[in-house]
Amino acid sequence: MIKNPRKAPWISIVGGHNANSETEKLAEEVGKLLAEKGAVIVCGGLGGVMEAVARGAKKADGTVIGILPGSSREKANEYIDYPIPTGLGHARNAIVPLVGDAVIAIDGSWGTLSEISFAQIYGKTVVGLASFEIKGVKQAKTPKEAVEIALKSVKAYKSGK
Repeated sequence: MIKNPRKAPWISIVGGHNANSETEKLAEEVGKLLAEKGAVIVCGGLGGVMEAVARGAKKADGTVIGILPGSSREKANEYIDYPIPTGLGHARNAIVPLVGDAVIAIDGSWGTLSEISFAQIYGKTVVGLASFEIKGVKQAKTPKEAVEIALKSVKAYKSGK
């Protein structure tokens, strides 16, 4: 676990609830790499990409926050350290990207696209990994590249560059 999460970079991960095994491997690697770099992972807290990224983070003793659509903490996947129930349903898609300093989108569908849109509205760097190739989203070919782009953007933002 991170000793001082307030000073750590917080990276929001957005992606599909119904992910195939290849996508889950990408997400798990992203979670592991972020945790190894001392980042706090923020996600939607349920299955698919969210569960895979959280599982990867836990393999590296990372910290994971789940912003849940429902009103029960018990609905979070088993790898979430801090489940935050919102009772907002899909409207919670506005919160997940807001909480992170940067966003990594992995695969996904309409919900992921809405989270990318909110991230853009909030002025957050969005990195796409096997996800939407749209204006404003920086593309990464590997989990390592996605993590490097996201963390570099946070460092630049915090230093005022």
